[in-house]
Amino acid sequence: MKLNYKKVFYVGLAFFLISLFWQTYDSVITKILIDKFGLNQTWSGVVMALDNVLALFLIPLFGGLSDKKNSKLGKRTPYIIVGTVVAAFAFIGLTFSDNYQTTKLETETSIVSQYDDVHDQTLDYNAWVGIRDGIVNQWQILLNDGTISQDTYDKFYERVVDGIDTDDTTNINSYDYDSDRREGMNEILNVSGGVITTKDNSDLKEYFYLHLNQRAWVETSQSPGTFIVFSLTLLIALLFMATFRSPAVALMPDVTIKPLRSKANAVINLMGTFGGIGAILILTVFSLDKLSYVDYAPAFITVGILMLVLLGIFLWKVKEPALVKEKEAEDLKYGLEDEELEAKVENETVEELSKEKKRSLILILSSVFLWFLGYNAVTTKLSDYAPKVLDLGFSMPLLIAQGAALIAFVPIGIIATKIGRRKTILMGITLLTLCFGSVYFLTPDTAFIMYVIFGLTGVGWATINVNSYPMVVELAKGSNVGKYTGFYYTFSMAAQILTPILSGILMDILGRKVLFPYAAFFVAMAFITMFFVKHGDAKILKKDSALENFDVDMD
Repeated sequence: MKLNYKKVFYVGLAFFLISLFWQTYDSVITKILIDKFGLNQTWSGVVMALDNVLALFLIPLFGGLSDKKNSKLGKRTPYIIVGTVVAAFAFIGLTFSDNYQTTKLETETSIVSQYDDVHDQTLDYNAWVGIRDGIVNQWQILLNDGTISQDTYDKFYERVVDGIDTDDTTNINSYDYDSDRREGMNEILNVSGGVITTKDNSDLKEYFYLHLNQRAWVETSQSPGTFIVFSLTLLIALLFMATFRSPAVALMPDVTIKPLRSKANAVINLMGTFGGIGAILILTVFSLDKLSYVDYAPAFITVGILMLVLLGIFLWKVKEPALVKEKEAEDLKYGLEDEELEAKVENETVEELSKEKKRSLILILSSVFLWFLGYNAVTTKLSDYAPKVLDLGFSMPLLIAQGAALIAFVPIGIIATKIGRRKTILMGITLLTLCFGSVYFLTPDTAFIMYVIFGLTGVGWATINVNSYPMVVELAKGSNVGKYTGFYYTFSMAAQILTPILSGILMDILGRKVLFPYAAFFVAMAFITMFFVKHGDAKILKKDSALENFDVDMD
């Protein structure tokens, strides 16, 4: 038996384009929703959770439908064609509403010019006083002409102006004007009502970005048509991406005999990883990873066209019916044709898990839920956090994390065979917790350390991800692997639905800097649940090749 790597590579193009889409979606859509349409962190999180809600229902639905499909193109290919084409054109279609909204903000508000003047500057006292006064005047005009209500104005004033003026106050009579700390201080010194307020630029920019966000929402709420069109176009893209994910997953085992599926799955997952890296490179090339109010059309169009090109190559090289027949012939050749029937009989007589193994299964799934709560919050919100808190583009940290994970896969597989999956995962959890926790202490001056931290983050996440899914299915018996795979996806997707919303609520209340403590907390909680796991480690077996260490389930 020998795996046809060329065949699996072409089959894996479907995974490449899936990852290309989702990495771009996760990186860009959050920024558009917050910056251009004025959604707060909570509601942007609701939108970002929508794809996982759809996936929870549509992935099994279309997986089942594709099982029953019978066409000249095969069972899975028709879904891949329709899903890719519609999703690609819908993704490109987002450029129209995105550009229209940007133009509206440029011509009908001053927030784009205000952003350009402030986002990359370290400003002194006089500059910040002028900015604050300009912001207040702008909102006062909106109130006076009836654009906003008194309640809206009061909420703005409380959250933005009061935030600038009243935090960390000291009695003016006791303030030491000759203090060395005042010299060269890049802080606002606002004398008002007998108090003097001191803040550094990063704190002040947080309130400034909140003003921009609320002002964009005023524009959206006054004329919501553009937002509605954007949302409907995005919904179409998400729906059609969900229609072919499960068929794409099922295609590999359809055309690959069982003994070679481990190696084939490794190739498939590598293709998905490179798709994610490709998306990050596109954002970096077009300089879309740091600034707000930019034109995202180059990224949307490039990704959409690449999806269509990759689909064309896939259709050229992957003839599903012929490949299925080849696989069936190999089954006959190697005497594998009766395995499905045997597995079905075995599944009908499978024993229930013991209480101890059930406890381990629950603990593993709880760990999956907890670390996805932490990790997915970061991947969803990083594109908003990095530029505004650290004055840093988000694409390079993600690229470094992906690259580090690729390099780490093989060593991680070796370590897991030596010390076991559970201990390896605990090491990964510890590393991930330390990485997320340390980001809280970074400032724009020390933001370069983010590159090192995210390199280690990639290693930590790969350490967890490589070993967690195998621990779940290790507890399966016979052909109920699919059932346990369902457990894994249910818990991971439930976390990915909840965490953009929960983290968004906390960020709205406490500010953006709560993101990484939030992530570190939930990953640390996963250490506790995983610590008490007693089952799920496999017997140490020698891998046929280093490539099999990439054999992890794709998220």
